[in-house]
Amino acid sequence: MNVITTHVLDTVLGKPCAGIRISLDRKTGADWIAAGRSVTDSDGRCHDLVANPEQGTYRLTFETGDYLARQKRLSLYPEIVVVFNLDGDDAHYHLPLLLSDNGYTTYRGS
Repeated sequence: MNVITTHVLDTVLGKPCAGIRISLDRKTGADWIAAGRSVTDSDGRCHDLVANPEQGTYRLTFETGDYLARQKRLSLYPEIVVVFNLDGDDAHYHLPLLLSDNGYTTYRGS
């Protein structure tokens, strides 16, 4: 069963980012269709974005500006968008975001 999950870590504080809104959209033709919405929990994780996603191109949008504002930090990236392909290999797609005030990294985790 395909599964898409994510988590967000604040690399400045070395802690999970709680309360970040995340949206997942699927590309259909030229349009993006909503596939799931969630908010990171106290451990910075989202487990409930979508159940059994189909093969295709997806977009994760992390609304990071509000989180950094709550930390009284400036945000170079108020929103981070990650586009990826789900190839239908029945795998777990875990796409973490490592966040700092002036940069970010993402990768396919396990």
